[in-house]
Amino acid sequence: MGDADGPYLFDVGVIALAHTEAPGCESALSYVREAIAGDIDAVVPYPTLFGAHTVLTTYYGRSNAAASRLLQNFMDAKRIHWYDGVPEDVVRGGLSRASEVNVGGWDGYYAQVAIDEGVNTVLTVDDDFERIDAFDTEVILSADEFSELNRFLDN
Repeated sequence: MGDADGPYLFDVGVIALAHTEAPGCESALSYVREAIAGDIDAVVPYPTLFGAHTVLTTYYGRSNAAASRLLQNFMDAKRIHWYDGVPEDVVRGGLSRASEVNVGGWDGYYAQVAIDEGVNTVLTVDDDFERIDAFDTEVILSADEFSELNRFLDN
């Protein structure tokens, strides 16, 4: 880790996983801790928090109240660059990018934010962002950790 590959954009999966006890959570949590401490240059779009809330309540079994509390606490991190825009050009660019590389609309949006914010690396739990050449993608889980997480989520 470290800023050699930063700034980093955190995607939904990393934020959600860091707020669980699921397999792989330590990998995600280590990045979140570095972001909170200001040891890495982190960019987090505010809409990521709504996505993480959905993931926490739908897949990880957190209550609405617990997920909200965890994410509101995370929002207090002052050293994170909180991206608060959803301008038309970013939305259009994100949808175009989603179409061009066949990723979901939200991933297209995050990719467009990463490009607009000069992000060098997107931190993620899957490899969808690897289809986009404008930045590096760092999948924070090994193949074994990802398989273990999927088994955990299937139960």
